[in-house]
Amino acid sequence: MAELLAPEELPPVATAAQVATVVQTTVDALAQDRYRRRGIPYVKIAGRVRYLREDVLNYLTANRIGGDAA
Repeated sequence: MAELLAPEELPPVATAAQVATVVQTTVDALAQDRYRRRGIPYVKIAGRVRYLREDVLNYLTANRIGGDAA
């Protein structure tokens, strides 16, 4: 299993594998989300899927439930 990353440790432009370790899911699950047009926003660069760190952080914040969400 890949070592977990903190969201802040993602590079500015991250691969699906890097994002999967942050959100503790699989690359295949991210692909299904893209297919279903839901989940974390992504970009395609030369046909390759990439995620922007800012989008990942915003997605996590927007989907926070409970606690003292600000």
